[in-house]
Amino acid sequence: MIIESLKSLYNRDLNKLKLEIGSYKSEESIWKIDKNILNSGGNLCLHLLGNLNTYIGAELGNSGYVRHRDLEFSSKDIPKTELLEKIKSLIEIVDSTLNQLSDEDLKKDYPTEALGYKMTTGYFLIHLLSHLDYHLGQINYHRRLLDI
Repeated sequence: MIIESLKSLYNRDLNKLKLEIGSYKSEESIWKIDKNILNSGGNLCLHLLGNLNTYIGAELGNSGYVRHRDLEFSSKDIPKTELLEKIKSLIEIVDSTLNQLSDEDLKKDYPTEALGYKMTTGYFLIHLLSHLDYHLGQINYHRRLLDI
């Protein structure tokens, strides 16, 4: 039952990410930084893509994804259409990976100590969801403040 809840929440929030990125009026604004706003909406999006493709897609779903974390914050000017396509692919990866898991799998240790300590897979999936939502809120504010 918790798997269905996780699938629903990830699907909801990744679709919100797609909506936020798609709502930027200006492609240029996606990559804008200003004063104390050091991460652009585009870089936060790339960070979420890298994070979830790594910890859900590669670690749990054996997708073969290889993360280049430094590029998540240094890449610029990736077209909005490409970001949206990457989000769409991530939604499919997360959904198919979660479909492979059972409630028993959630009680098992996550394969790596990604946070520096042992934790269950269920705990880490909830952590990843809160991380997604934290940055999703930042993207929303970034868009409303700098997409003018």
